[in-house]
Amino acid sequence: MGLRIHALYHVDFEELSYIKQWADSQNHSITVTRFYENDPIPAQDSFDWLVIMGGPMSIHDDAEFAWLADEKHFIHQSIDAGKTVIGVCLGAQLIADSLGAKVAPSGIKEVGWLPIQLTKQGLKHPLLTDLPKDEFTVFHWHGDGFDCPKGATPIATSHAWANQGFIYQTPKHEELGTWVLGWQCHFEVTENSMVDMVAHGQDYIQDAIIDYPDFVQSGNDIVALGDKYIKDNNAWLSTMLNNLAR
Repeated sequence: MGLRIHALYHVDFEELSYIKQWADSQNHSITVTRFYENDPIPAQDSFDWLVIMGGPMSIHDDAEFAWLADEKHFIHQSIDAGKTVIGVCLGAQLIADSLGAKVAPSGIKEVGWLPIQLTKQGLKHPLLTDLPKDEFTVFHWHGDGFDCPKGATPIATSHAWANQGFIYQTPKHEELGTWVLGWQCHFEVTENSMVDMVAHGQDYIQDAIIDYPDFVQSGNDIVALGDKYIKDNNAWLSTMLNNLAR
């Protein structure tokens, strides 16, 4: 029997992308809440995994995005219920916030194909088997960052920001064999989704590259480098998802 995966979308250009390809190949079902279309939040008993995608807003923009308060409450409920919860960029920041960690501007923006390194704990973690042992390149698009939540395992770092990912388990998760996983980066990007992100984020790139030329790439460079890195990023994500599904 396949998994029931529910995704939370904040904008129409940051979707599941490769995660959908993986789910389809494994005969898992997918449902979606599109907050920008005022879709309802599902009941906790209607899904097995919760995947929280990215977006250009901050987790603190409750005044502008009224649904953020409901989303945060829902994420907290899902973690308490022992669900497998996966967060991508903004999604990881929302999880970190739900776990009581600070989320704020990191002081630097990372946009493009840039290296990260697994921590000592990350190198040993069973969910991250087959990820590179040395520095490897992933797709970033963030200006905010999170502190590692209390009780979570910090799994990756970069030259610009110490906390690039974490893994967490409550006693309920340990009992069920499930996990909470948050990544700042976007392993899920495909050629099409990356082009969409660049198209919608040109103004952001142009502003950020002036202040952070070492950590922000041009849209043309991002698209060109995608040919080199997307396949590996999707393969690493597939490994993690397979490990989570066992």
